[in-house]
Amino acid sequence: MSGVWVFKNGVVRLVEKPGTKPPSGLNPRCKVLVHLPTDEVITSYADLERKLVSLGWERYYDDPELLQFHKRSTVELISLPKDFNKFKYTHMYAIVVKNRNIFEVRNA
Repeated sequence: MSGVWVFKNGVVRLVEKPGTKPPSGLNPRCKVLVHLPTDEVITSYADLERKLVSLGWERYYDDPELLQFHKRSTVELISLPKDFNKFKYTHMYAIVVKNRNIFEVRNA
C-alpha cells in the first residue's frame, strides 16, 4: 500500500503515488481484497460473509441499502454497498483495518 492519505471534505482516502503515471494497460485503481490465511481473492459478498462470520462478525439488518456486519463484543461496524459492483477499495481498507493480518488489499 503506497501513496498518500488525503483528508478532504471530511473524508480520508488513499491517493496512489501522486504525480506518477501507471504502466500502460494497468489501472492503478483496480484493487482486490485478499483473505491472507487462504490467499483467496474475495470475488463476492457470499465469499466475504463466510470469511467474516468465521472471524466472529454477524450480519446486521438495520439498513436495507447496505450490507453490514458487526461484532457483538465491540462497537465495530462494517458497512458496504448492497451491490458488489460498487465495492471499492475504500470499503476494502475498512475491512483490512478491522481485521488486521487477515485481509489485505492488492493491485489486481
